Amino acid sequence: MAQIMAGDIRKGTTFEYKSGVYTVVEFQHVKPGKGAAFVRTTLKNVVTGQVLSDETFNPSMKLETAQVETKKMQYSYRDGGFCYFMDMDSYEMTPIEEDKVEDALRYIRETDMVTVRFLYDKAFSVEPENFVELKVVEAEPGVKGNTATNVTKSAKVETGATFQVPMFVNEGDTIRIDTRTGEYMSRV
Repeated sequence: MAQIMAGDIRKGTTFEYKSGVYTVVEFQHVKPGKGAAFVRTTLKNVVTGQVLSDETFNPSMKLETAQVETKKMQYSYRDGGFCYFMDMDSYEMTPIEEDKVEDALRYIRETDMVTVRFLYDKAFSVEPENFVELKVVEAEPGVKGNTATNVTKSAKVETGATFQVPMFVNEGDTIRIDTRTGEYMSRV
């Protein structure tokens, strides 16, 4: 196992800590007027998503690095509480528990490409592309003349998810969604 000094960690560094694997979300090297320097961090558990704020480390402390691997894979199907993703190079299927990919399922359809993250060869998360285009399957009709800015309505897309959209979006339209925020971006 490789090690890294706490003084060398940066945003995105992944390491083992408190019987979990964490990635650095924010960090700050602090050199107080009195006392020893330290590194203040905000960490996120890569598997559970738990956030630890204000964790501090002595810069000379050694941490065990952890290798998180990412692969582009194709979403194939859902069956029996699992979602299956295909490696397009080897055509090997990787099952992932449905509850671990619930958020991503709002944005992906069968055959869509996603990024699957692995820790020690076990898949633990699925990330859709930053922007996806989905077809609206259900939306209340817009009322003529109701063009006030920031007025929204609910619209259901082909994945089954519901998003807030402007009044002019109608059933059958294709819309662009930012998967990081879940917000409507534009009509396509």
